[in-house]
Amino acid sequence: MEYQFIAARDFILRQGRLLERRLFATCFEGAPATGVVDALRGYRNDDGGFGHGLEPDKRCPASLPIDVETALQALAAARTVDRPLVAAACEYLAKVAAGVNRSGAVPLAFPVIEAYPRAEHWTDWTYEPALNPTAGLVGLLRQLQVKHAWVDQATEWCWEQLAAAELPADAHALREVLVFLEHAQERDRAEAIAGKVRDQLATASWFRLDPDDAGYGLSPLSVAPAADSRWRVLFSEDVLSAHLDRLQRNQQPDGGWPITWEPPSEAARLEWRGVVTLDALHTLVSYGRLSPKS
Repeated sequence: MEYQFIAARDFILRQGRLLERRLFATCFEGAPATGVVDALRGYRNDDGGFGHGLEPDKRCPASLPIDVETALQALAAARTVDRPLVAAACEYLAKVAAGVNRSGAVPLAFPVIEAYPRAEHWTDWTYEPALNPTAGLVGLLRQLQVKHAWVDQATEWCWEQLAAAELPADAHALREVLVFLEHAQERDRAEAIAGKVRDQLATASWFRLDPDDAGYGLSPLSVAPAADSRWRVLFSEDVLSAHLDRLQRNQQPDGGWPITWEPPSEAARLEWRGVVTLDALHTLVSYGRLSPKS
């Protein structure tokens, strides 16, 4: 087993949340995915949504769409789905969409976060229903093969937005669009828009095409985090290789990967480092840069 992988495993076991430890065990050690579901239940609220800082940049206990998305990402990574759990989350999203009256769209968060510690970038811009996170939520639910009326309603809203408006100028929103397009049933339509997204990424805010850019942002590996990603074709192999080199070099002496933004607390920093360390392992193993096997 390679030293880098062993060091990252040790970091996750020492510093990671229960969720990341469960995900690591499921993804790399053959543990049942029920452990991931059990860990997620601790973040669930009675309204069917998720909160309690599941996405660590805000420490709000109330249910938020961004935390639902984080839960769905964990289920997708574990390649599992708990149908009652996810159905209740869809009911929560439907209620949110009805409350904001945007034909299925939901925002990332609500003003309730202002009563709790949060990172500075979590401000009122997150209260507006948008493709970020609606498109990503729909894509993940399609990936998990979840059927629900809200998914259909939100799908139609996303298509309408992509047809009628300019594409988002922010890389985070464009990544959400690509998650939606990756799992859309209308493949010709999705591929046509994906080409436009690729062009938009070139000038999008917070997109880092240069692997030597150490600032905060999304890289090509954020768009194509696995070797079998549908959107790997959006980038040259030389670009992907350079970013994989950079990712591999970024591992810290303690075995974990760093973050490039300011979280609301030291606890949140460690939680995030567990998240990004697990993500780095997934990517490096998928692209053949690391091996979890001895």
